[in-house]
Amino acid sequence: MSGVPHWVFEPGLFGSDAVRTAVLVGGAVAAVSALVGVLTVIRGQSFAGHALADVGAAGGSGAFLIGLNPLWGFVGSAVVAAGIMESVGIRRPRGRDLATGIVLGAGLGLAALFLYWDTTWSNTTGASMTVLFGSMFVISGPTVQLVLGFSTFVLAVVVLLYRMLLLSSLHPDLAAARGVPVRLVGGCYLAALAVTVSLSAMTIGAVLSTALLIGPAATALRLTRRPGWAMVLSAAIAVAATWLGILLAYDSYYWAPVRRGWPVSFFVVVLIFAGYLLTHLPDPRPEA
Repeated sequence: MSGVPHWVFEPGLFGSDAVRTAVLVGGAVAAVSALVGVLTVIRGQSFAGHALADVGAAGGSGAFLIGLNPLWGFVGSAVVAAGIMESVGIRRPRGRDLATGIVLGAGLGLAALFLYWDTTWSNTTGASMTVLFGSMFVISGPTVQLVLGFSTFVLAVVVLLYRMLLLSSLHPDLAAARGVPVRLVGGCYLAALAVTVSLSAMTIGAVLSTALLIGPAATALRLTRRPGWAMVLSAAIAVAATWLGILLAYDSYYWAPVRRGWPVSFFVVVLIFAGYLLTHLPDPRPEA
């Protein structure tokens, strides 16, 4: 390989097991996050998505502490938090923000305590970086299987409940009048959201997972008002940003400072942000 391809694709890229794992896991998580993200934006629950990711950090850091797979900690704590938020009044906007804020504060407090114990008691010094900023290049084989299994679960929930989810998101009163179990559907959506943000927290980090959930969805909804097409566009944007981020992170190993690769989550977030900004450029076509 020579010329531009050699400059773009650094040696060893296509033969790296870590890169292949990152492409597989990152693509699956990006697609699922993008699909759920469209529903999250439509339902106006972006804050809930951010809060569940941060609460998941408490479970992830706690799992590190006791030697459990961190993904189980992320998913377990996020699902429990979603159940608490639903039970104490997430249906109305005022109660929703209040419940979300209270659960978020408690989760961040636990995360701070567990991360402190991780670094001072059990000496798992990499726990903080892994929990907060992800570990896409060092995901183990068993975790890959878990990620793909949870991604399939979320995809199944979205496909099976798509029409009820969409109607209850756009017109809750009309959905209830048509016999849709709005609260049950909302609970299923929250469970799917909790699992989704746990997956994205595991890959690009709890701090940045909201970008993968909301960014592609917000960009897609600026390009089309049709929810189905928005989901397709959102998934395409998220997967493209994630795969390009993996490529740039791999290449950055040869950038300054040499042999200190840049975080893949940084590139993913920057690409998603740039894509959203592009949708705000003025349309050069003359008005009809």
